[in-house]
Amino acid sequence: MSSALPIASGSPPDVPTTSTEASIQVRNLSYFFGRGDLRKQVLFDISLDLYPGQIVIMTGPSGSGKTTLLTLIGALRSATEGSLRVLGQELVGLGSRQLVEIRRNIGFIFQAHNLFESLTAAQNVEMAVELTGNFRGKRQQAVDILSQVGLAERADYKPAALSGGQKQRVAIARALVNQPQLILADEPTAALDKQSGRDVVTLMQQLAQEKGCTILMVTHDNRILDVADRIINLVDGRLESDASPQQYADAHAPKSLDQKMFMM
Repeated sequence: MSSALPIASGSPPDVPTTSTEASIQVRNLSYFFGRGDLRKQVLFDISLDLYPGQIVIMTGPSGSGKTTLLTLIGALRSATEGSLRVLGQELVGLGSRQLVEIRRNIGFIFQAHNLFESLTAAQNVEMAVELTGNFRGKRQQAVDILSQVGLAERADYKPAALSGGQKQRVAIARALVNQPQLILADEPTAALDKQSGRDVVTLMQQLAQEKGCTILMVTHDNRILDVADRIINLVDGRLESDASPQQYADAHAPKSLDQKMFMM
C-alpha cells in the first residue's frame, strides 16, 4: 500500500456517499480569534464529511486547531465563515438559543471529565437526562447506562471515591445516556494508564457500533489509533490528510535508512 495519505476532499475512505447521509458536513470552514489588529486565523478552509457509525480520530500537533474545530462542530462556538451542517442542521448564523438546542443532541466527553464533585455518579448522568425533560425516569436511565459501562456498583459514589478510569466511564455514560447521534470526545484517554485507556476506547467502540452514532475524538494518544475507522490530521489549522489507520501508520513509519550513509 502506498504511504501517501489522501488529502481530505469531503468523502471518507471506503464510504459510499450515495447511500449514506453525513452526520457532519463541513465546507470551506474558516475561523478567527480576536478582532482588529489582534485578529488571528486558526482554521483555514476546512472541508470534511463524517458518517453514521464511524469512529474518527483527529490528530495533529498542539495548537493546530483540533479543539477549536471540535467545539465548532459541537455548537460550543459560533461559526461565521463557510458551512457547517451537524445532524442535518446548518450551524453558521444560528443564535445562542438555537445552538443550545443543537447541543442537546450531542454527547460530550471532556478531557477533565467535568463531573460535579458534589453529585454521585448517577446524579451526574441524571443531569444529562434532565436536558430531555424526562425527570421521572432519569434515575433508572442513569443506573441502566452505568451498568452498561460496568459501574452499577459505583452509581452512588461521588467522583472523589472513583478512579480516573471510573470517572471517565461516568463521563462516557453521561454522553451516551440519551443515545445521541453524535459523540465528541476531547483527549478521552489523557492521564489514564495503558489498560484504563484501552478499556475506555474499547467501550466507546462497542457502544458506538450498537447505537450507530458517530464519534469524533481528538487525541495525542497513539496507543488508541487502531480503534478508528479514519484518522484526520490537522496541522496549523489546515486539514492535511484523511486516511485509514493503515495508511496513517504507513505514512508515519520510520523511513528506511540508506546504507551509504554509513560508508566511510
